[in-house]
Amino acid sequence: MNSPAEIPFRSFVQIDRQATLPIYLQIANQLIYAINLGKINPGVKLPGSRALGSLLEVHRNTITAVYDELYAQGWVEIKPNQGTFISAELPHQQGHKKLANAFPTTTGYPFRKSFLLESPFEQAHCAYQLTDGTPDIRLTQVDDLSRFYSANIKRKSNQSKMGYFQTDGSQYFKEQMKNYLHYSRGLQIDSKNILITRSTEMSLYIIAEILLEQGDTVVVSELSYFSANMIFQKSGSKIATVPLRADGLDLDALEELCKTQPIRMVYVTPQHHYPTTINHSPQKRMRLLQLASTHGFVLVEDDHEYDFQYDKQPSLPLISADKGGMVIYVSSFGKSLAPGFRTGFIVGPEDIMVEMRKHLGIIDRQGDILMEQALGEMIEEGAIHRHLKRSLKAYKQRRDHMALQLSLKLGHALDFQIPNGGLALWVRWKNPINLGKLAHLAKQRNLFIPKTLLYQTRDLTAMRIGFGNLSLEEIDKTVDILQQSYEQLALNQL
Repeated sequence: MNSPAEIPFRSFVQIDRQATLPIYLQIANQLIYAINLGKINPGVKLPGSRALGSLLEVHRNTITAVYDELYAQGWVEIKPNQGTFISAELPHQQGHKKLANAFPTTTGYPFRKSFLLESPFEQAHCAYQLTDGTPDIRLTQVDDLSRFYSANIKRKSNQSKMGYFQTDGSQYFKEQMKNYLHYSRGLQIDSKNILITRSTEMSLYIIAEILLEQGDTVVVSELSYFSANMIFQKSGSKIATVPLRADGLDLDALEELCKTQPIRMVYVTPQHHYPTTINHSPQKRMRLLQLASTHGFVLVEDDHEYDFQYDKQPSLPLISADKGGMVIYVSSFGKSLAPGFRTGFIVGPEDIMVEMRKHLGIIDRQGDILMEQALGEMIEEGAIHRHLKRSLKAYKQRRDHMALQLSLKLGHALDFQIPNGGLALWVRWKNPINLGKLAHLAKQRNLFIPKTLLYQTRDLTAMRIGFGNLSLEEIDKTVDILQQSYEQLALNQL
């Protein structure tokens, strides 16, 4: 609710002391017009008669008469011991066209619109919701986050770091990230090889801005991350696809494609491929590096779920074996934490990181030094490792429970493999069904299934089902609703 002190009364109340119309009516009429224009919103408290009288240079009794007039017409309500407020239910003013929203709805000039960037994300007010594999913020160790952040914001030595000239981020955090990536992913890097961003999407956007030009070809798998595809297409690039096999990309198809046209970039998610959760075999990883070196394409490795490993030591990222500087590594840190405490990051050769910092300085000049400092301390003190260990135990339990419930209640209708990491299952329906109708029936039962989880073609009927955001009880209810919706859909199709 606006403060009375913030309302520019002098800008829309002009008093003509030579007019025959009484001053209190002049003010009342102009206030009514301002309300109609949306300059004063319903529910706003008006200044006291003395304060507004002083502002408009009239006697307080004149303002009292103004408020009495507005009250008589229904424009304000007077609450004893509280003040005068614009009515929540406004009357229709006689003789004037009511302008509830006077601000222009369209520009007076042309501009370029992007249909590629239309948001694919949906929302619904359902008790249960499937995601593509998001963590559960209820598992976040709020006390740890609060302690580290609060300590940093109070620390006097950090005050000089809170200005607008920290576009390169916290050097301390990058040093801690360097150590973290060395021990967790085998990366032999320097802090100069790291760029801290806000998200994976920001990382990919910066990469596309620097490396892609109109008409370049970017290769992705037949099923790929939709946000990445949107970013690449927005750059003016052409998207080419190659099939996906049980052990990763069809590299024979990729090699044939390289022989027919120049390929600028190949985008891969070799660890827990999005959306299918497939892991690329070690042999395919090595061959992919060889193809990049031979044909000169940039290999963008998106490692969005590396931290979520359950069963065995994961394969190291492609960039850990890259000797020719062909790989740019994109991932996120703190994905198991609450969204506001996560960061994205890019790892690459030093020369291209210099260029990336230029672009980051334009789109994110201020950065978030205090958050980075806090995250760096969480690494150094081991808090992030403790939190990840606790959350991994819960996520593994949820993965197994989701798999069990799907097998028990829908095993006759779908197939899936239990992934060794990540926060989602890839399920394929044995018989073609209309996934849009399935989602509609589920929504009627209070389960929301976003369209971004549905994959339906002539040869494929599949879904990416996230389990990370659901408790065990929520998983039970979710699978029950899926089962009921599927049975109703199958009955309707008979």
